[in-house]
Amino acid sequence: MSHSAPDDAGCAALLTALAQALERGQGLDLPADEATMARCLRRAAALLAPEPTQAPPSRPADLARPQAFAATLYADGGARGNPGPAGAGAVIYDQSGAQIAALSRYLGQATNNVAEYQALLMGLEAALELGVGQIDVRLDSELLVKQLGGQYQVKAPHLKPLFQKAKALLQQFTGAHIVHVRREQNGVADGLANQAMDRRAN
Repeated sequence: MSHSAPDDAGCAALLTALAQALERGQGLDLPADEATMARCLRRAAALLAPEPTQAPPSRPADLARPQAFAATLYADGGARGNPGPAGAGAVIYDQSGAQIAALSRYLGQATNNVAEYQALLMGLEAALELGVGQIDVRLDSELLVKQLGGQYQVKAPHLKPLFQKAKALLQQFTGAHIVHVRREQNGVADGLANQAMDRRAN
């Protein structure tokens, strides 16, 4: 004899009767055959099973930044010919004086001032990637220091985009201070800029 599949109401009645019989310790004399009871029990198990939960997406490693810290950036750029083959160099030190980044890049044909700005941009971008919060920038280009400090206007059209990008990057730090240093105090960054030009020449 075939039986139609029980609906939700029918299963609810059967399961209620089953629970009451178990509580009273009575025999399981229920108005349903074994197949019907099995279907009802499977349905109840499916309804009571917890819904699968989706774990929250893990944060990509490249989005996790270390706690902000203070650092000092030295940057320098130069060109052999002005314009001519140009290079940029930058070095970053943490508060203890340990070097945490050294960057060198060949720029192709450029002027000295463009190379100076490109070195600064390269260093600022690297500092942000490292998680630097407070940045102390030291440059031997008096022009850049005074332009960024508002003492000089940026009149050269080709320098204006570089100036604007530098200002935008500086605003991303919790604090930024730019000072002028003598060329001999910027020897490491200058050496990195020259290395870039030398590698290209060779």
